[in-house]
Amino acid sequence: MAAWQDGTFLISAAPGAGKTRPALEFARRELARGGCDSVVIVCPTAPLTTQWARAAHVLGLDLVPDADSPRPPSGFDGVVVTYARISQGPERWSAGCRERTLVIADEAHHLGEDLTWGECFARAFAQPARWLLLSGTPFRSDGAAIPGVSYDADGVAEPDISYTYAEAVQDSVCRPVAFVAYDGTLSWRSGDDVVESSFETVLSTREASRRYRTAISTELPDGLPRILREADTKLRGLRKAGHTDAAGLVIAADGAHARRIAKELKEVTGHSPVVVLHQEAQSSARLARFGGSHEPWLVAVNMVSEGVDIPRLRVGVYATAAKTPLVFRQIIGRFVRTIPGRLPEPSWLYVPADPILTNHASTVEHELRAGYRRTVEEGFEEGGFDQDERVATEPAEAVDFQPLSANVAPQMTLFGPAPSAPKLIVAPAPASVDASQVRTVPAYERRARLRKARHRLVTDLARRHGVTQQVVNGQINSEIGVAGVDKATIEQLERSIELLEKRLARR
Repeated sequence: MAAWQDGTFLISAAPGAGKTRPALEFARRELARGGCDSVVIVCPTAPLTTQWARAAHVLGLDLVPDADSPRPPSGFDGVVVTYARISQGPERWSAGCRERTLVIADEAHHLGEDLTWGECFARAFAQPARWLLLSGTPFRSDGAAIPGVSYDADGVAEPDISYTYAEAVQDSVCRPVAFVAYDGTLSWRSGDDVVESSFETVLSTREASRRYRTAISTELPDGLPRILREADTKLRGLRKAGHTDAAGLVIAADGAHARRIAKELKEVTGHSPVVVLHQEAQSSARLARFGGSHEPWLVAVNMVSEGVDIPRLRVGVYATAAKTPLVFRQIIGRFVRTIPGRLPEPSWLYVPADPILTNHASTVEHELRAGYRRTVEEGFEEGGFDQDERVATEPAEAVDFQPLSANVAPQMTLFGPAPSAPKLIVAPAPASVDASQVRTVPAYERRARLRKARHRLVTDLARRHGVTQQVVNGQINSEIGVAGVDKATIEQLERSIELLEKRLARR
């Protein structure tokens, strides 16, 4: 990256490999040498903006999370914003950016050239000379091109830097994942007929869909509930073996499905699991608390994709209807993160033995074994999935479908750590800047607290004197010489609080 002066630069690194770190190191270096004036980081969700800001703080950078302007307040190095916020006003962001603004697009596969987020991103950041693109899966299930990405003649992305899952496992940066497929006899009512099959039988698309939905149904005690019991047994074993806070995750199809799974897990474990649904308030906070707790089980829908960093996850149950290569790899990424100071022991993912999923798992295993041999087999392409595999979700069913029975069990481990894997080494803890250069509380948190404190004081003073908050704000802003609260530095906010407290202390 040292020679990169303009245009785009794509880092393709496996989920969990740590793309945030090199991006922030590069931004810090460019700011220090005057190679850019400010940084704008764009990511998929609001919780990730805070995660980026925290990571930047450790490296000595001050970023404003969930920002509404590309121009950071005085004293800050840049901002972090969501793709959704950019799409609400790309012209405003375009007006606030300069050629020397460094743009970092996290999980760039969320962009599409002919889709709203991609179009708005391209308009908003047409002026900056450099886009740094990051992705663990640099392809889209709909086949749309990603803005700024170069493709070869076969339509496969050409990263400037590529760091595969196999390399990450080889370097003890990521955990290896063992895939445990479960199969058996499944039956369901299809119209007036009763169909019975295992995953080994070739069925029509409609009946294959119904077979899969039967396999992830919570209504059949010897189906998914049995797999939940097996997964809990595995998790208890890992905890007993020394990883005392190891955790499990079930990825559900929707909210109702998640609640039924949670009920089954409570019956299995005697303890209610943490349930996180993306449409519920405080879901991100609940997810964050789970990451730092000793709770054994998490059930989630659409909250465990990119950037979710819970290194203690060791056991997973794949029970979502989404089966695209993109979703599959992102879910795997939740189980590969390592813990500094601990050996990167394997994780275990229980999946239905559906041919689409076992094919995805086979592709990952192929990469691992190729990596262990340190060769690339002829004809293998990273991320080269056929278009006909791009099944977004299992189709919605009419009332003529009903799961009837299931008798499934884990088969032999379908894929797992290669027997020729090198001896695992302890993953090193990441280095950081001199601790004396970094305050304990990140600047964005200090600023948010000061703004909240100022707002409370302004409200009290306005009430005492019978005037509006706008009047009080205007007077204080005039005294400290700032156009508005959103433009105030930390020092100016501290000064305004002193002024307000003095006025409130007067008789």
